[in-house]
Amino acid sequence: MSKEYRRCVGMMILNNKNNILVGSRLDNPSGYWQMPQGGIDKNEDPEEAVWREMMEEIGTNNATLIKYSLEWLNYNIPENILKNLPWGKKYIGQTQKWFVFRYTGKDSDININTENPEFSKWKWIKHESLVENIVPFKKKLYLKILKEFKNIFANN
Repeated sequence: MSKEYRRCVGMMILNNKNNILVGSRLDNPSGYWQMPQGGIDKNEDPEEAVWREMMEEIGTNNATLIKYSLEWLNYNIPENILKNLPWGKKYIGQTQKWFVFRYTGKDSDININTENPEFSKWKWIKHESLVENIVPFKKKLYLKILKEFKNIFANN
């Protein structure tokens, strides 16, 4: 049996200046950032998963869904990182459905100290500097996401 991609969701959360919420992962203190993401549970549809993951990762779902990706996007995870993931022996990477949200809450509503925290810190970042701050193995994925949602940033 060949290894597959783990089904996940990703979220691009935008503030009123069209800056993107990113977090620095607790399990990879490399100085790189990423947008929140997470796995889809069995019998869960992607939209249910993204709202659940938002609560699990940033402690709030004060957001409005703007749009979602037309396609599932894949990326491979390097072997040295996969070996430390609980599902790393089963998958070679992740396939993701991406959702774009407009954040409607206050910054103080964001709480990354959730029951199972994934981020050590978070910030808003301009879309032009997103890719240069992302862990290298996700750069191609993030370029695809920015290309698909480029109309959101057209008037910035």
